[in-house]
Amino acid sequence: MANMDKKADLAGPGISTYEEVAKILPSDYKPTLPPLKRMEALYEIKRYIEDGMAEALNLQMVQVPLIVSQDSGVNDYLDRDGSRTPIDFQCGLGLPKKIDAQVVQAATKWKRMALAQFDCAVGQGINTDMRAVRKDYFLDHDHSSYVDQWDWEKVITPQDRNLDYLIDTVKKIWKVIYGAGQRAQELFPELKGQYPDFPEELEFFHAEEILEMYPDLPRKQRETKLIMEHPAVFIIGIGWVLKDGYPHEMRAADYDDWVTPTVEKNGEMMHGLNGDILVWNPVTKRRHELTSMGIRVTKDTLKQQLEITGQEDFLKLPYHQAILNDEIPLSIGGGIGQARTYMYLLRAAHLGEVTVTVWPKQLKEICAERNITVLE
Repeated sequence: MANMDKKADLAGPGISTYEEVAKILPSDYKPTLPPLKRMEALYEIKRYIEDGMAEALNLQMVQVPLIVSQDSGVNDYLDRDGSRTPIDFQCGLGLPKKIDAQVVQAATKWKRMALAQFDCAVGQGINTDMRAVRKDYFLDHDHSSYVDQWDWEKVITPQDRNLDYLIDTVKKIWKVIYGAGQRAQELFPELKGQYPDFPEELEFFHAEEILEMYPDLPRKQRETKLIMEHPAVFIIGIGWVLKDGYPHEMRAADYDDWVTPTVEKNGEMMHGLNGDILVWNPVTKRRHELTSMGIRVTKDTLKQQLEITGQEDFLKLPYHQAILNDEIPLSIGGGIGQARTYMYLLRAAHLGEVTVTVWPKQLKEICAERNITVLE
């Protein structure tokens, strides 16, 4: 049963039934800010993070696509099992053959190509105010079909492709997020006092170490156990198959590098130049993922990962060809969930309090019973 649970847990987080959602949402919730004031605070956080990321990582805000062509290969695959598919449609009235297009699920691959388009130098990068649709999500308190992210990417050198560089970058990002929380509390004192303050420092764990700590638990439960004791963590090495025969979570094979050996411990090698920031959310009393990021694949690790996942046919696509032919730079990048971050920093119990999208009737009824008002 444990192995079945582990396998079922690989394609990403989610609760999967509204009975379970009803159990986990707080029953004594009192919003810290009314809706309009929450929007005021939200935009203060948005400005702080965009300015902070620009300064900390040398990033310029740029325009980002909502739609891409199907045959470009730049849409995000999300999970390598193909369980989450993009919205396909045709556009181009009057063309002999309309363009086969897709709504983006994230700008992960587009950003790397955009570094070349914007002629970014080493150490320079881009940030985006990305909007996407992920239609195959179960809609709960922290998963929505409408996705907003700060999708960022930065040019690096071959020498930067190491764990120290990754960890240094993650620390800079966390400092900006923490600073945004402090700024919001200064401007809106109502946010203080009801819950423990945000952790000032992140702690770093490799996925193999967490498996060793909690060998019999599925991934989500391992993460929950970990962040109950360490309320802000970065989990390194997501995608590589661990000692129990499963990856910590599946990752697409063509953006983050999860195959490169990085750390040797007790004579055994750990893999991966990527990871996730997770925090303990004291409002929902649950794990809360804020960002996934990583050093991107080289042409060699791209081929290696696609071979592992049985997706070598991807190599013929324009994005993959650009990597193979050294037409786009080496990079590091990630996506910071905007609504997830607002939810965490503004002490909200539900994404619907900080973003406007569609929610099922069952979920809205559960929220109404718990004094949670979702925006529509």
